[in-house]
Amino acid sequence: MHAPSGTELRLPVSGTPSGSHLDQRGRTSGVRKLMALAWEAGPVTETAPPTSRRREIGSASARSLLLTVLGEFVHPRHESVWTATLLEALAVLGVEEKSARQALTRTASEGLLASSRHGRRVLWELTPHGADLLEEGTRRIYGFMRERHPWDGRWLVLSVPIPETQRQLRHRLRTRLTWLGLGSPTPGIWVTPDAAKDHDMHTVVRDLGLEQQAFAWVGPATGIGDESRLLADAWDLADVEDRYLAFLGAFESRTAASPAEAFAAQVEMVQEWRRFPFLDPDLPTELLDHDWPGPRAADLFHDRHTRWHRVAQAEWDRMDAAAGPRD
Repeated sequence: MHAPSGTELRLPVSGTPSGSHLDQRGRTSGVRKLMALAWEAGPVTETAPPTSRRREIGSASARSLLLTVLGEFVHPRHESVWTATLLEALAVLGVEEKSARQALTRTASEGLLASSRHGRRVLWELTPHGADLLEEGTRRIYGFMRERHPWDGRWLVLSVPIPETQRQLRHRLRTRLTWLGLGSPTPGIWVTPDAAKDHDMHTVVRDLGLEQQAFAWVGPATGIGDESRLLADAWDLADVEDRYLAFLGAFESRTAASPAEAFAAQVEMVQEWRRFPFLDPDLPTELLDHDWPGPRAADLFHDRHTRWHRVAQAEWDRMDAAAGPRD
């Protein structure tokens, strides 16, 4: 692909993006937290029975599971929650009480949760930063692969060389662009077949103060070079495909015979699914040379989530009521 054949994107020199509670460092930090939490989730094996699966996922980060529970059951209700409710919920997922309490403490120390003592009991609520983080994660997780559009053949390309000596800046750029789904086939070059991401890319470049050294353009490939090699260099698609197949193997036949099992199944499935928006660039069908399992996995995720949602929410309400009133 050669740059001048496309349309240049002029990067704005000034201006502040609206509608965000976070400054540029905060946005990078928030994205990094979401990506880190996604990676803390333990992989689900294809052949393990439900009880073994729960033990396996329970061995993953208790903090990561806690954030999934908060995102699925606490954030949508905009309510506080007793420690006892969270401990019981995490116990269903195989997390021991000591690890669960440590997860609460750690999450609070990161500014995502705030506590208030009521006698010998403690109520927890999401901070504004915690609510923003979960809201952004929810949009990304549930909006991922919901709409498929024909590809117009255009690539969005960003050239932004950063010296090796500026490692922190390089890391922040990589974090933000990876979050957007861009890949880097070679140092200093970032690409995506989704030209509609130009505004978000502009925001990243502006936030990081890289306007003077960045250049971006949109246009079709010229026919020089192999697009399949470009894809392989920019993203590890073989690994993503293996993960999709494992996800399908774990949840296609998963059943829930009780409210507790429905609760565990929903949390564990969301825990595993939330990795994919950070791994899969959601390439158009025109660029995939075989039956890509991503759309089938997405259909399964939304189908099973709908199937388990009502019962899982009712089980959460039961645990919440058992912990006592908030007054």
